[in-house]
Amino acid sequence: QVQLVESGGGLVQAGGSLRLSCAASGRTFSNYFMGWFRQAPGKEREFVAIISWSVGTTYYADSVKGRFTISRDNARNTVYLQMNSLNPEDTAVYYCAAGYWTSRYMDPRTYAYWGQGTQVTVSS
Repeated sequence: QVQLVESGGGLVQAGGSLRLSCAASGRTFSNYFMGWFRQAPGKEREFVAIISWSVGTTYYADSVKGRFTISRDNARNTVYLQMNSLNPEDTAVYYCAAGYWTSRYMDPRTYAYWGQGTQVTVSS
């Protein structure tokens, strides 16, 4: 059974940093891309970043480029999202997802597996 388990969320002041983790288990993910999405109250789920398990190719949403960094540790089957210079607009539930590569990687419907989410709250 595939499991994606996020951790690392919390409350942080504007300008602060957090690192989210996503531990993956239940299958081989080497052919998958791992994505981070977020969803704020009353808003649609939004793409944040994506990384290839195999070669580490990354893509970012414009809103987080230069502030967030996605990385992976293949030995630990874990994907990370380092978030710096956080602002209140980054407040959301952050989700980890896994799926095969597609040019529509920003569309959450293209991902096969999802974690339960972790809350990130940035105070002003």
